[in-house]
Amino acid sequence: MSMAQKMTAKQRAAQIEAARRREEAEKKRRENAARTRKIFTVVVCVILVLALGIPTVAIMAMGGAA
Repeated sequence: MSMAQKMTAKQRAAQIEAARRREEAEKKRRENAARTRKIFTVVVCVILVLALGIPTVAIMAMGGAA
């Protein structure tokens, strides 16, 4: 007899439920990772804009662009 034939219906249902929960947890983890990656990208872009923009404005304010 194989392992599947020895399992009762209750055991099979529990195994299917556990697999479904694992699948949902993995999906949630992937979604959170994607969201975190997007937030990180936006933060890096804002930092780059500020790092390039502030010195440019300061130089122009001091008359360096004259």
